[in-house]
Amino acid sequence: MLIYFLRHGLTDYNAQKRYQGQRDIPLSAQGLAQLRKADIDPKVVYISTLQRTKQTAEVLFPHAKLVPVDALKEMCFGSFEGRNYVEMEHDPDYLAWVAANCESQCPDGERKAEFSDRICKAFAALVDKALADGEELLVILAHGGTQMAALERYALPHKDYYEWCGPNAGGYVLDARDWPTQHILHLVKTVQYTKEGTC
Repeated sequence: MLIYFLRHGLTDYNAQKRYQGQRDIPLSAQGLAQLRKADIDPKVVYISTLQRTKQTAEVLFPHAKLVPVDALKEMCFGSFEGRNYVEMEHDPDYLAWVAANCESQCPDGERKAEFSDRICKAFAALVDKALADGEELLVILAHGGTQMAALERYALPHKDYYEWCGPNAGGYVLDARDWPTQHILHLVKTVQYTKEGTC
C-alpha cells in the first residue's frame, strides 16, 4: 500500500511566518490559486478538522470523499498562535520555549511529546485500518506538524522532526510493506501539487 501524506496549501499566516497551530485560518487567495489537481484520484481523503485542509483537498482531489479526523490537527501553540518570532523576540515565555528546543509546553498549549503521541496514535490507526481493508492507497492531508510527528517516528530513512516538514501543498509518498511487522514506512518520493513557478 502507498500512503500520500500531504500538507495544506499556503495561508496568510504561513506567508507571514506566524504560528498557526489550531487557529482555523483559511487558505490565502494566493494559496488557493497555486493549487493544482493531484495526479491520483482516491475515493477517500482523510483531513483534519481545520478548514485549510478541506480547502486544499477539494482542489487536489475534487471527486474524493473527505473524512475529517480531529486528532490530525496541528499542534496547539497556545498563546504563541497568531504571532511570529519577530513579535516575540523579547517574550520570556517564548525565549524559554525556544531554549528548550521547542519541546517544553507552550503557555496554554501542547508539549511536543504529547502532540507527537496524539498524531502517531491517529496516523497509525488510519494505516492499520487501510491495510486491514485491503486498500492499495491511503491519502492523508493535514499539517506540517502532523507530517513531522508521524514521520520522525515511523519513516525511513530516519530524519529529525523538523526535517520532515513538507512545503505547502506538498508532501511524501510512503510504502507501507513493512508496517504490519515493524511499524516502519519507506520513503518513495516527494510530491508537490502547486502549479509550475508558483512554489
